[in-house]
Amino acid sequence: MLRSLSGRFLILTIAFVMLAEVLIFVPAITQFRLDYLSDRLERAQIASLALLGTNDMIDPELEKELLQNAGVLNVVLRRDASRQLVLSSNLKAPVVATVDLRDANRIADMRDALRRFVVPGREIIRVIADPARDGGDLIEAAIDTTDLHREMIRYGRNILALSLVILVITSLALFLAVRRLMVQPIEDLVAQMKRYAAAPEDARQVIEPRSGIRELREAETTLRDLETQLTASLRQKERLAQLGGAVAKISHDLRNILTTATLLADRMERVDDPTVKRVAPKIVRSLTRAVNLTEGTLAFGRAEEAPPALQRVELVPLLDEVIESERLAYEGDDVAIRQDVPAGTVIRLDPEQMHRVLGNLIRNARQAIQTTRAPGEIVVSTEETADLWRIRVADTGPGLPLRAQENLFQAFQGNVRKGGTGLGLAIAAELVRGHGGILEMEGTGPDGTTFRIDLPTGMTT
Repeated sequence: MLRSLSGRFLILTIAFVMLAEVLIFVPAITQFRLDYLSDRLERAQIASLALLGTNDMIDPELEKELLQNAGVLNVVLRRDASRQLVLSSNLKAPVVATVDLRDANRIADMRDALRRFVVPGREIIRVIADPARDGGDLIEAAIDTTDLHREMIRYGRNILALSLVILVITSLALFLAVRRLMVQPIEDLVAQMKRYAAAPEDARQVIEPRSGIRELREAETTLRDLETQLTASLRQKERLAQLGGAVAKISHDLRNILTTATLLADRMERVDDPTVKRVAPKIVRSLTRAVNLTEGTLAFGRAEEAPPALQRVELVPLLDEVIESERLAYEGDDVAIRQDVPAGTVIRLDPEQMHRVLGNLIRNARQAIQTTRAPGEIVVSTEETADLWRIRVADTGPGLPLRAQENLFQAFQGNVRKGGTGLGLAIAAELVRGHGGILEMEGTGPDGTTFRIDLPTGMTT
């Protein structure tokens, strides 16, 4: 109950109604006390005025009866600047306080009323006021507070009973109204969201705004747009997943076919026919590009790369292996590849995955230099700080075009050379992220391009 919106609203309603009742009760009980005292003075004045016209001594029994009917212990009426004791009786206790109705002090009256309501003890107080209807200069009376306390309790019980009735009716009405206008629509909205979550591809589960409340209708409209977009995205992803699976299968078979065709093309170069010798290298290059495309597609099509098997690896032998593999992949000495790494440099990484990353960066740099048909150089260097290891791959190539820079690490979009797929850098960036690091292009221009790999030193194996 306390966790539900309607339950909390009901509790707040009860609390606020009770607070309002308290704010109403204190002034009401204060006014009741003042009215009670004023009423007793009016009765005492009536009883005393009936005796002022006679000069005879009043019978003690009659005097006692008049005082009892007036609800006071004695009455003093001042007329014509003379103080007259009209009715009196023996006080059984001393007067403990004086209440002057002529000098109204709301705060003091509230304090005295609450005290009289709470304290049940018998006390005698003196009450002073102006006589009603100009019946004299002043009237005062001694009053026993026992009856006053009893009447205030009875009045308080009546207010409490009325307050409970108002509280029950108000709380129930507000609870039902909130339940009908707010809670139920929200519950329906949540139920619809659960139905949609169970089958998000089903367009029939998309919510249709129906609420007449503006805020709830805006929420339903926003949810409808979100569910519509999500359903369309899920359908598109499902089709792309199916397409990706088909492409992966086709690429796998096509790679085998192209590999066989490449071997056959290599044999064709040995034929003495001039035409065959002229055409065969072009066929080999075309087949090589096709094989690279299928292999890149297969690599990128994996759901995710395996987590890196981190270990402390000496970087120089790893770089020697990468550079040697790249040198075997091309003929000529127009591109020099060297490393500027201190011997004994040890970095925590996955050697197989970092081999792929560095091989990709060096291969891209070498191909960029070769497009200029001029000699060039590739340098791999490192530096270490307190927080990271940094590896740089810099070349003296022509720099990257603007279109390639904008989509550098996006698959099929960040290709930096004609005939490229843009998969290499995307895969390399993903592998570096798996190490907890980042792969960024540090700079590019007519004098060359530099890529930077930052690996954190604090990673654990």
